[in-house]
Amino acid sequence: MIDFLKDLWGFMKERKKFWLAPIILILVLLGTLIVFTQSSAVAPFIYTLF
Repeated sequence: MIDFLKDLWGFMKERKKFWLAPIILILVLLGTLIVFTQSSAVAPFIYTLF
């Protein structure tokens, strides 16, 4: 996983694609939120946000 992150950072740094960082961060955060809410008592409260 660390190698993948290093390769991704190297790609963004070399090609000047720093605008990809916020998109990737938001996708990771939404994915984490979905995984967290599948088996949690907080799920009904999270679903009301969307």
